[in-house]
Amino acid sequence: MIDIESMQERLAALRVEHRDLDEIIDRLTADGPVNQLQIQRLKKRKLLLKDQITMIESRLLPDIIA
Repeated sequence: MIDIESMQERLAALRVEHRDLDEIIDRLTADGPVNQLQIQRLKKRKLLLKDQITMIESRLLPDIIA
């Protein structure tokens, strides 16, 4: 069986990394000339993290049949 506590810890770590990437992207784009390749890579990483966050959240929340 999947360890819920470890999934929650992983989820928290992913959320922190996602938030950090958001701040980094904001800072880089506000500082003038922007390296578009670097920004694209950071945004791609951010999207990957968001997908992982969503996947873990869906595993943690039980399916509710309406």
